Amino acid sequence: MSSPPRYKVGIVCSSGGHLAQLHCLDTWWSRHDRFWVTFDKADAVSLLAGERVVWGHHPTNRNVKNLLRNTVLALKTLARERPDVLVSNGAGIAVPFFYVGKLLFGCKTVYVEVYDRIDSPTVTARLVRPVLDRMVVQWEEQKDFYPEGINLGGVL
Repeated sequence: MSSPPRYKVGIVCSSGGHLAQLHCLDTWWSRHDRFWVTFDKADAVSLLAGERVVWGHHPTNRNVKNLLRNTVLALKTLARERPDVLVSNGAGIAVPFFYVGKLLFGCKTVYVEVYDRIDSPTVTARLVRPVLDRMVVQWEEQKDFYPEGINLGGVL
């Protein structure tokens, strides 16, 4: 019996709750060569001790300067790392990484809609949807606005 394939994975998310949710997927990401892109905050430093981490620029909400800085960071990081797939659940830092990854490097992109948003799509999901290969939802109700979504259940 052969083992499942290993991928090079870029996990891109804000610190705080976004990071906590993706970190819960450790039974999946721990099997792959990976790097993280998040913010240099106490929770991220602690949670990702021993992991390869690229620190993004924050805040990202309505901050054009940091969008540009994170786009340059995405270009440099993805050129160096060459991931097979990018995974994110937001927030704003996902946007430049998903567009640069998909359009310039041909990365597969997977977005996991956050656990606590069941009544409407997040802004980040709406922004990255044009370059998504897979949308993952955590609630059946989220399929009302993501009919293409794959419901894998809650990650928390």
